[in-house]
Amino acid sequence: MSRAMQCQSCLPWGIWARLPRSLAGSRGTRGVSVRAAAVPGELGSVPLALCPVPRGACPWGCVRYQGGSQENSAQPGSSRHGQSQLRNVASSGAIKKHQKSLSAWFSQQPNEERQFGPSFSLDAVHVDPVIRESSLEEILKPSPDLTIQNQLQQPCRKVIGLHNLFDVDACGRQVKNVVLYGTVGTGKSTLIKKMVVDWCHGRLPRFELVIPFSCEDLSHSHAHVSLRRLITKKYQHLRDVVPVLEASNLKVLFILNGLERLNLDFRLAGTELCCDPNEPVPPSAIVVNLLRKYLLPEASIIVTTRPSAVRRIPGKYVGRYAEICGFSDTNLQKLYFQMRLSQPGCTGEDSQDRSSAEQENLVEMLSRNLERHDQITAACFLPSYCWLVCTTLHFLYFTRTVPPSQTLTGIYTSFLRLNFSGEVLDSTDPTHISMMKYVAKTVGKLAYEGVMSRKTCFSEEDLQQCFEVEMKTESELNLLEVFRSDVFRFFLSPCVQPGKEHTFVFTIPAMQEYLAALYVVLGEKKTLAQRVGQELSEVIGKVSEDVAVVVNIISKVLPLRFLPVLFNLLKIFPRYFSRVSGKDKDAIAHTMAEELFKEEDYYNDDVLDQINSSILGVEGPMRHPDEAPDDEVFELFPIFMGGILSRRNRAILEQLGCSIKNLAAFEIAKAMKKTVIRKGRKGLPPSELMDYLFFLHEFQNERFTAEAIRSLRAVNLSSVKMTPLKCSVLASVMSTTCHEVEELNLTSCNLDGGSLRTLFPVLLRCKALHLQLNSLGSDACKEIRDLLLHDKCVVSSLRLANNPVGEQGARYLAEALAGNRSLTQLSLLHTALGDPGAEALARHLAENQHLRELNLGYNSLTDAAALRVVEVAKRHETLDKVHLYFNDISEDGKRELDSLRMDRDGVRALVFLTAGTDVSDYWSHILNVVQRNLPFWDRERVRQHLALLLQDLESSRSQTANPWRKAKFLRVESEVKKMLGKLQDGTL
Repeated sequence: MSRAMQCQSCLPWGIWARLPRSLAGSRGTRGVSVRAAAVPGELGSVPLALCPVPRGACPWGCVRYQGGSQENSAQPGSSRHGQSQLRNVASSGAIKKHQKSLSAWFSQQPNEERQFGPSFSLDAVHVDPVIRESSLEEILKPSPDLTIQNQLQQPCRKVIGLHNLFDVDACGRQVKNVVLYGTVGTGKSTLIKKMVVDWCHGRLPRFELVIPFSCEDLSHSHAHVSLRRLITKKYQHLRDVVPVLEASNLKVLFILNGLERLNLDFRLAGTELCCDPNEPVPPSAIVVNLLRKYLLPEASIIVTTRPSAVRRIPGKYVGRYAEICGFSDTNLQKLYFQMRLSQPGCTGEDSQDRSSAEQENLVEMLSRNLERHDQITAACFLPSYCWLVCTTLHFLYFTRTVPPSQTLTGIYTSFLRLNFSGEVLDSTDPTHISMMKYVAKTVGKLAYEGVMSRKTCFSEEDLQQCFEVEMKTESELNLLEVFRSDVFRFFLSPCVQPGKEHTFVFTIPAMQEYLAALYVVLGEKKTLAQRVGQELSEVIGKVSEDVAVVVNIISKVLPLRFLPVLFNLLKIFPRYFSRVSGKDKDAIAHTMAEELFKEEDYYNDDVLDQINSSILGVEGPMRHPDEAPDDEVFELFPIFMGGILSRRNRAILEQLGCSIKNLAAFEIAKAMKKTVIRKGRKGLPPSELMDYLFFLHEFQNERFTAEAIRSLRAVNLSSVKMTPLKCSVLASVMSTTCHEVEELNLTSCNLDGGSLRTLFPVLLRCKALHLQLNSLGSDACKEIRDLLLHDKCVVSSLRLANNPVGEQGARYLAEALAGNRSLTQLSLLHTALGDPGAEALARHLAENQHLRELNLGYNSLTDAAALRVVEVAKRHETLDKVHLYFNDISEDGKRELDSLRMDRDGVRALVFLTAGTDVSDYWSHILNVVQRNLPFWDRERVRQHLALLLQDLESSRSQTANPWRKAKFLRVESEVKKMLGKLQDGTL
């Protein structure tokens, strides 16, 4: 191990966390990218000022290059013949074809961009991350202890623009080789992608030719190849340009993206000198000689790499070090969110006014949360997390329909693929462990232990226990050093809470739960006995076949008949262990069920609202520093466990080096039927039921979901804010079966017409439908009309109380009544019908043959409208109860209604608490309706109606001489007086 690494390994975790310096702008240097000293045996005569010739990779880049100062050093003159030849090449359009080809390739967005929301093109809109000029001294010097608050408040020093990267250095020497480094997630690939696109559109005039190469691509090529052949193989349009590269004054920029993928050896004994572009050599030798300036010395090179690989290039071959610091300025974060969330068509809605207002509101709430210096501000230093925040918000707010592949777990899995894409942690390590697999084993362990102990802040001791306790070999220690340098700050960052500045939290809270879920599902949570048993089983299994052959041969020669028997007994162990290890799947399913149905989490907000609050913050006064914090909630943990087991996410994780076999997923799903479905049959609170439905959606197992949903006969989601996403999830999950639902309660769920359109297939199958206290106006009533007129509709009870139905909505409902064959109960209590709405209902009521009860209470109906409704009800075959209380009905109207009631037994018009000279049989029902709906009604109007009811009771009591009836009147009067008193005192 190098001396530099030995020194670093002695640093505490707090220092290690700051080595990458991903947060720029602090007074002390943040983060360190380690670079090795010159290796003995290297070519020492190569001029330092010459700049490297990077070979273009296929990474994503983004450099807003507007040109820069020209080279000060004299350029070697070329012959007239060479100049003429160059002009001929340029006029042939070869470079223009090359630009067109590069632009088409590098302008393509990843699948994740197209799948999870609108993406802006790099050649139109882009936010450049902060780039800070660095040096070897800063790279190797440990950083002092700084908090994120300090970094936010202090300006960034030594900021350098991308167009200045190739300017002369402090000594006046022209820079030719630039090393651009940054930790995972800082935007290296996007920066390079943007640089290429800018050059293709003429916004990078300093260079006449840009040739990008991917170091990952080069690392897979082992055959010898010349530089000329390598260029023409990747870019056929340049076959006429390559022969004159060395003889002309063509200003060439090579881009080498992801240098950490290559193992470079700058020793002469390891890589021989080569100055001939036509000589076949290994690809790594081409890169080394380009950086040595021995091959195409006039070409410029920009190399991108992670901090741990910076030391692979000797310092004498580097003209400038530059560190990508991400969005260390909160204004850059706000600008990114402003542009990303304000994209036209982001919401997918027809109403531009509504979508624009929602977008502006989101940006405003997010900006306020950033201004609080909240933990999300620390997370959004990394542009990758800005992408994750925007993608999550798009998922939460602008998802009108949920494709099968679009899940929250899928977003996080795709996010990790975007940032890690199957990279190995250290290309020089013989194990070639993938970066994501290493993260799952180490960070996943920390995340899981945090979930189990209900904590989100981790001390340095916690980190040491999870990362260093099993360090046994030199290789393991080296991997840990690379992880600390390149990846640590991607997942963990200093806590911003007062008093906890020296602890660490996960950069995004939900990432802790995701990694904990991945740790469990991958089977990393094993006891010592399980680990030893697995290793022993594998060893015995590997050697058993060979030993069996040897034993069979010996037993035929020697009279040792007991050997085969003995060995067969030995072979039982792997089979026995496989059966025992199968219980691990039961343990995973049990963990999932226990975490999903924790009773202490029953009355929390549903997980989607929790995610929304973690991003946008909670409106209202800030918590006092001395106030005890709320208990930590980890309800996403079991949902992520289910989501990771879905086929699509397992395929993505396979690409990242985290393999979950189909058999393991099948066995876990089988074990879950005994636990998850059984517990899901119990009555769950609305928010917990929403979490359960979301879990089924994330699991993406249609057969399992169908079995779980068939066990739900009643679905109560009252008071759950049913966003378009939640409606889509409910519709998607319920569509796995065709069974009828006895009751669907969506009371006070912020529903509108769009929600009903999404839920239409579900509503058709519901017998009792509760839609009270929503925002269902005339447009929603049009949807309800279509629902009730559908030939497959089974709705028998429909409650629309306390919705702004209005006159037009009543007309739609009247049309529905005329053609519906299933509805028996309809409640339109307090729906602003008025006399016109009641008249519309009365005109179509005669065409209905099945309605039994109609509630038109509290709708400002007058005598004429009320009489019209009761007259129609009197002739109706099945209608026997009409609620008309709390309307503007006079005493005369009451008497006429009472006479209609007396003409035909069975038609009951519930108007007052009295029925002639007796108390109405429904007096308690009417008072209960008032008490339940009082928070949503006009209190003054309710008080006036209660006073009228009291007068009517007193009048009717005075007209009867029956003592039994008088006692009943007095009892009801006392209840009304008690309610009036509480109403006046404000206690009701």
